[in-house]
Amino acid sequence: MSDPLLNPPAPPSARPPGDLGSANPVRASVRLALGTASALGLARFAYGLLLPAMSDDLRWSLTEAGTVSAANGFGYLVGAVVTGAAVRRLGTAAAFRLGMVLTAVALAATAIGGEYPMLLIARAAAGAAGAVVFIAGGVIASRTAVRTLSAAPITIYFAGTGLGIIFSGATVPPLGEHWRLAWLVLGAAAGVATLVSWTAARTDGEDPFVATGRARVRPLSRTAVAYVLFAAGYITYITFLSAYLADRHTPVAQVMLIWMALGLAVVAAPALWSRPITNWPDGRALAVLLGALGMGAALALAAPAPPVILLSAIIYGATFMGVPAAVTALIKGGTPPADWTGTLSVFTVLFAAGQTIGPWIAGVLADGTSAAATLAWTAILCGAAALVAATVRPRRSAGATSAGDLAPRDGAPDIAPR
Repeated sequence: MSDPLLNPPAPPSARPPGDLGSANPVRASVRLALGTASALGLARFAYGLLLPAMSDDLRWSLTEAGTVSAANGFGYLVGAVVTGAAVRRLGTAAAFRLGMVLTAVALAATAIGGEYPMLLIARAAAGAAGAVVFIAGGVIASRTAVRTLSAAPITIYFAGTGLGIIFSGATVPPLGEHWRLAWLVLGAAAGVATLVSWTAARTDGEDPFVATGRARVRPLSRTAVAYVLFAAGYITYITFLSAYLADRHTPVAQVMLIWMALGLAVVAAPALWSRPITNWPDGRALAVLLGALGMGAALALAAPAPPVILLSAIIYGATFMGVPAAVTALIKGGTPPADWTGTLSVFTVLFAAGQTIGPWIAGVLADGTSAAATLAWTAILCGAAALVAATVRPRRSAGATSAGDLAPRDGAPDIAPR
């Protein structure tokens, strides 16, 4: 048996029944996208909706609230470190499935008690499991992208985050102060996502003991810097957005509208960014995404009226998950296929480090000023990341697969089965 990362996929007639390559790649990608819906949309971003109720009930400062978010980021960092070993031991698909199960369990466990240390542990566990899901699912999506000669499976995978955000926006605010019940609802939703995504990728034809290759970061050093700045900045917007709205006594219906609009924008993002990520050279797509993200956060500060904040959330949702998709495409263009898992793991570690420290610093700043400082933090760091990304000139490594190799340059990405 051979690993698709190390050897070209077999022709369709040679693939075993039930292998992902023989399934409709769009349907398989959508089901796989429930991984990011659970690991990110539910396990990470829904916390921002629950933060006001938890802060009031447990008498937290914004620094303490930011530390809980940082615990999730720290868990994500730990998960990113161990994912390579998990993939080597279990195989990519099995690691993805295990991460999904553990994510659902961690979400439900968050509702058990209100002791601060226990909540930190539960949030860290959710972050660790989410990292395994994110990396393993990203590798599976990349393999599908190669087989279909399209970047669409990658962008669809990341857009799944929006489904989790939409679900959170529709279910959490109506529960009001019942934050424990909300965590149980999120855990149950993650359990359903686990079942539906279970067969999105199969272990048929995959050797669980293959090496994950080398991590190649030096040729992508500027991309790495931009990614760390993005990680430290973007997370504060969605973590503290509900606190920002609560400071302005925003009605529940408006909070639901803003949050669901943000999620819908995430779902729509592939239609906006698949072609630029596929066709634009160097770091241009990444720079535009980061610049738009920074401007969206600044917009809410410049004119904090409900329609403007709604527009800010839509811009944020339409751009922030495009950033990891663009970074993944740059990694695929700058490294050989055998090194994708190792390089993605290192980038995820860098990303986790950024999003671990970002919310804590933003919380400290907000305690000294106001919740608006968190939006300023996002605007400044993402703006700086855009400037760095504009200078990205990746070197093509031998055997690398560029995004342009995955889809025709004269039209939208082709997602027809090959």
